[in-house]
Amino acid sequence: MFTWMVWTTPVAVFFTCIVLMLIGMTVWEIKSPTVERKGFLPMVTTRGDRLFIGLLGAAYINLAFIGLAGWLTQWLSLEQEPSIWISFVASMAWLLLALRKG
Repeated sequence: MFTWMVWTTPVAVFFTCIVLMLIGMTVWEIKSPTVERKGFLPMVTTRGDRLFIGLLGAAYINLAFIGLAGWLTQWLSLEQEPSIWISFVASMAWLLLALRKG
């Protein structure tokens, strides 16, 4: 059923991190209900809102990197496409920034 999907190590790590974050945020919400606040995002958000926005941004960062990898290879005259770990690190940095300061 899932043979069409490319389950590489970075993809598996990415989705495992998302599942672990959702479990952790659920436990955190049960133990300590959230308080709305305003950060750099242009609206008042809760922890769950910031997680959702961060996950959306992380997905778009990964998709953009995959889409631009061939172009980057040509533009930077690389022998092979850049590692997907670069987009993983960038997307996790965005997620942490959105959760912390958003």
